[in-house]
Amino acid sequence: MTRSPVLVYVQHLLGTGHLKRAILVSDAMSRAGLDVTLVSGGLPVPGLVPSLSRWVQLPPVAAADLGFKNLVDESGRPVDEHLRQRRRDALLALLRETEPQLLLVELFPFGRRQMRFELLPLLDAARQAADPPLIVSSVRDVLGGGQKDPQRQQRMLALFDRYFDHVLVHADPSLVPFGRTFTHVPELGARLHYTGYVVDPLPDGGALGDAQPGRGEVLVSAGGGAVGRLLLETAVRARGLSRLSAERWRVLAGAGIGAPVFDQLGALARALHGDGVVVERNRADFTQLLRRCRVSVSQAGYNTVMETLQAGARAVMVPFAGGSESEQTLRASVLAERGWIDMVPENALTPASLAQAIDRAAARAATVPGSLRFDGADVSAALVRGWLSQRKA
Repeated sequence: MTRSPVLVYVQHLLGTGHLKRAILVSDAMSRAGLDVTLVSGGLPVPGLVPSLSRWVQLPPVAAADLGFKNLVDESGRPVDEHLRQRRRDALLALLRETEPQLLLVELFPFGRRQMRFELLPLLDAARQAADPPLIVSSVRDVLGGGQKDPQRQQRMLALFDRYFDHVLVHADPSLVPFGRTFTHVPELGARLHYTGYVVDPLPDGGALGDAQPGRGEVLVSAGGGAVGRLLLETAVRARGLSRLSAERWRVLAGAGIGAPVFDQLGALARALHGDGVVVERNRADFTQLLRRCRVSVSQAGYNTVMETLQAGARAVMVPFAGGSESEQTLRASVLAERGWIDMVPENALTPASLAQAIDRAAARAATVPGSLRFDGADVSAALVRGWLSQRKA
């Protein structure tokens, strides 16, 4: 039987959460019997590629700074019209080649305004195709702070009405409804579909013996992006102030933390704590480390938050609040209000405040929110497959 072709577009600009979510959804659709091509426009991330779906890399671009307005290429040079045209041409060629029955666009039109130069031509071409695909938006639970302007939200709705058939919201409305950051949810009506959270399934844990890596440790992480240095360094300095100073602390740095900063973190840890603090790169067994740790310390990006909740780890979260970003603060605040985590605002982050929060988290019972769904990738795949079946009928 012919596998229905699906084309997925994702653009990560600063962190890696958008890419990770798109990969999980793409591979879930592949497992469901669809022929999925995932095209990424961001900087390549070592080890972060789909295992089941076809992978296409555009000439990569990234955000120049925390304002997200200006784009740079992989060498840090401002993006020019020549590069924009190369990307446009590549996307349109891929659309013609794959002839998708469904086009899935990550975040747009609820974000990624800076990518309109290539997305609007792609969407126009899809709508004008001889056999137009269904067009679906894929969006996380919370929109960024810069997306809350009423006029901008009205433009989002207009673009959605013009091009899109459905939106997959990878969230649980009992925790953070999409209407919390997008005011036009009533107008979306039956086109909006909550999937639950998209997160790596927990692997089989086996026996949690003391010899396993991470058992009883303080686990510090900052995702895969470049904005976690302050948290990682503060955590290293906080160890001596915590009641858990006798435990091993494990500090994980993502690919966005450059080699010089990574080396400085390692030197600081050795100088202050000898071998009591391990500084290493992000690990493939991160979710296992979460299950075994005494306390997790992290920012509040979508992927890390959901992996932490799914693992039932005691957690301290320091939401990233640079530029106009409020997404992580909202997400962490909701969890803190429910007593599921301890939160330290970024502007209140010191070694002492972090140590105190870690001690509070260590003293309370672990929480596994049993009512939340973490199978959002499989739910998304089932919805897509259902729409394609209806399309063929």
